[in-house]
Amino acid sequence: MNKKQNQEKITKEVVITGFGGQGIVLAGSILGKAAALGDHLESTLVQSYGPESRGGACSAQVIISTDTIHYPYINRPDILVCMSQSAYEKHIDQLKPGGLLLIDKDLVRRMGKRDDYFSIPSTRMAEELGRTMMANIIMIGFLTAITHIVSKNAAKNSVAVSVPKGTEENNIKAFQKGFDYGQAVLKGREKKAAGRTGAIS
Repeated sequence: MNKKQNQEKITKEVVITGFGGQGIVLAGSILGKAAALGDHLESTLVQSYGPESRGGACSAQVIISTDTIHYPYINRPDILVCMSQSAYEKHIDQLKPGGLLLIDKDLVRRMGKRDDYFSIPSTRMAEELGRTMMANIIMIGFLTAITHIVSKNAAKNSVAVSVPKGTEENNIKAFQKGFDYGQAVLKGREKKAAGRTGAIS
């Protein structure tokens, strides 16, 4: 996303959803901080929990803008990140037409025909790193690579200052893993598209 100096006005609304215990609100906070402190944009964060915090529904609404944000609540997100099936089912109909869907490949089964989506096995990747709790950080790395909604440096620095002391290195590794995966997915799509163009011409 362009910075304020570039004059172009851009506002992006992001909803990150899952269940309590996945670090959903922390993910939203990292994204909002990256925008405000790292990229010098405006950002807001609204969090909501279901009846129980751990295991219940949980979501973080983040608005990032080059302009002043007057209303922090989101009805129709531009980007929807789902880390549980129930969160997907609850929020998928709210996604704007043409909006971007990101899901945890192993925890969310898509329904209906939505072509424009990206998936990453973030929980499985976190388990491979030895800590399931870092799935949210992997997802933030993936989101950063796919959407460019915040810069990589801003997001990485935000991770470092937001996670518990002593876990910074592991969390930055998790962020990088998600980011690399996102870049690989984009490259794969580009190759496919180029292959199709080549076949036509």
